Amino acid sequence: MDPTIYLLTITILSILLLLVLVMKLKVHAFISLLLASCFVGLAAGMPFMELIGSLQKGMGDILGFITIVVGLGAILGKLLEVSGGAQTMAHYLIRGFGEKRTSWALMLTGFIVSIPVFLDVGFIILIPLVYALAHKAGKSLLHFAVPLLAGMAVTHAFIPPTPGPVAVAEIINAPLGWMILFGVLVGLPCAILAGPVFGGYISKKIFVPVPQHIEFKDEKESVASKADFFMIAFIIILPLFLILIATSSDMLLDMGYFDPENTLVELAQFVGHPFIALTIATLIASYFLGFRKGFKAKQLLEFSDKALAPAGLIIVITGAGGMFKEILVQSGAGEALAEVFIAYNVAPIVMAYLIAVIIRVIQGSATVAMVTAAGMVAPIIMDMDISDPQKALIGIAIAAGSCILSHVNDSGFWLVKKYLDISEKETLQSWTVLETIISLTGFVLVLIVSLMIA
Repeated sequence: MDPTIYLLTITILSILLLLVLVMKLKVHAFISLLLASCFVGLAAGMPFMELIGSLQKGMGDILGFITIVVGLGAILGKLLEVSGGAQTMAHYLIRGFGEKRTSWALMLTGFIVSIPVFLDVGFIILIPLVYALAHKAGKSLLHFAVPLLAGMAVTHAFIPPTPGPVAVAEIINAPLGWMILFGVLVGLPCAILAGPVFGGYISKKIFVPVPQHIEFKDEKESVASKADFFMIAFIIILPLFLILIATSSDMLLDMGYFDPENTLVELAQFVGHPFIALTIATLIASYFLGFRKGFKAKQLLEFSDKALAPAGLIIVITGAGGMFKEILVQSGAGEALAEVFIAYNVAPIVMAYLIAVIIRVIQGSATVAMVTAAGMVAPIIMDMDISDPQKALIGIAIAAGSCILSHVNDSGFWLVKKYLDISEKETLQSWTVLETIISLTGFVLVLIVSLMIA
């Protein structure tokens, strides 16, 4: 058999093995990715110890970066959660937008809050507000829940420092600054279309009452101060701003506007590195959302411990994605994939999106879809002449693909069903369609932007 065809075949078989392990045998995604990586390496004839070395290198290369970013991001998100920052953000935006545009305020709340807070946590924190708004307005719960979910889903998939896009950026070597820039540029229109626009439509088709077990107390609503709102917004946006400043400095250096040894440029690159940017934001949050809110040092330590527990799961899955990528590179399977896609003239952005779509629909987990798709795409594009902005767009395409058709094999599907107290059919009509709108809109916008970016 031709070596290229053989390597391509074992790569396809490794994906099938991964899906069987995750879906049928219920093997943890980390173990499944590890076994799939071993299968590719051994089938490609890699020596045993070389295989072990490649697994170790793949895991170490990605975890050296993502562990710090995801860990700091998780702690920052936990501080926002326990301090009531998410509710403060929501209440102030709703008052600012007015009752007639509450759905837009909720979309923006979800978009901002989900930058440091995991989607499921943020939704659980803010769902009581959605209940209260629906009860007061007498409208379908979907009128308020869909925009909130749309904003959260977009940020969760598209914008670092959430774990998925951070993992993708590291695997395909795309700068986080460009990922943030394109994530916002592409994500906001997706959130608007899937949130207020679709939410206004579906809420008229399906009336979902507030669950009967929800009780409303006649208590005076606490009013968040403008200072609290701006402090929380500042803390969330600060690391993104610093990272973008560093990316801009790199661009100006490449264009010859600054000397590489310019002190200001070096300082911008230092404070704009994700490690430092997130550390600064976390320290500021620890003071203003921690000590200033009356929490003790011991309590902040406990919050950090709790925040890192779910982050650990994401970190090991991402590490396994790094192993998978490294094995594809070292075994030659990635090169074989590249030859096939180049021969058929398939654009890397299209290929990245389709791989993520297939894996997402079949096995359900957006995170697994993202790291697996990134692992397959990385060795294909590594030898191509692709600019940093184009790499970031490929990353956003992967993120868009990982959103599509959330259904019964996705934990998010059941989370939405439970808290909105709706049937499986209604969840498909609302949440699944919402995710698909985000995916398709995101992919179309990525294609449009890619035509304008060299």
